[in-house]
Amino acid sequence: MDAATPGFLSELINAATGDRDPSVLIWVLPALVGTFALIWILKGRGAAMIYVALIPFLNWTFGKGQLIEVDLTQTFGGVFASGDGPAVIFQPLTILTGLVFVIRDFVQREMGHRVLVVMALAIGWSFFYSWPVIALASAIAFGISETVDWLMFTFTKYRLSTRILLSSAIASPVDTTVFLYGADLARQMNGDPAGTMLTAPNWVFFILGKMVGAVIVFWAIRRREDRGELDPAAA
Repeated sequence: MDAATPGFLSELINAATGDRDPSVLIWVLPALVGTFALIWILKGRGAAMIYVALIPFLNWTFGKGQLIEVDLTQTFGGVFASGDGPAVIFQPLTILTGLVFVIRDFVQREMGHRVLVVMALAIGWSFFYSWPVIALASAIAFGISETVDWLMFTFTKYRLSTRILLSSAIASPVDTTVFLYGADLARQMNGDPAGTMLTAPNWVFFILGKMVGAVIVFWAIRRREDRGELDPAAA
């Protein structure tokens, strides 16, 4: 066993316990095994497993992950002739939030409406691995998205692919604001100044990430509709 192994094991234990006392592994590991066993019993497979791990991970990054600061004076040179132009701070993983939309679509294909159970499990683990205020903001954001989806799918006659794209476009600005507000509160609890997470760059990148994911899902489903493999009126 090389010298790096103890450090790697320590990092692995910290990740599994959410940086808590290693003794919590006694119940964390059985709970994780039980979670993935339940997903398997509910007919969830690879996509569902990734989904239930991705959401807590992304929520964790907004509370403790590395931020990037871009000095606009350096970036745009002469635009700020005084030399004291603004700096913007953003979380780089905002651009990956669209993956949640893509993976959720695969989970729904695997499990149908049981995807809501997987979503609840992911939010539950978010309360363990991330700041509670972020997990709560994430839960509210998901609630907003799902409500808009339900309204769009119930009361409009658009094609399935169109409903997916429109519901994402309508919900994204609202649920993004809610989530980033919660993430901002969490960073303040961690000693960061107000406005660390709820910034224009984070907001824009978050929505772009979601819409890229929504467009991918839209395109994949529209192709299936055009080939006659999927009923455009499907719920």
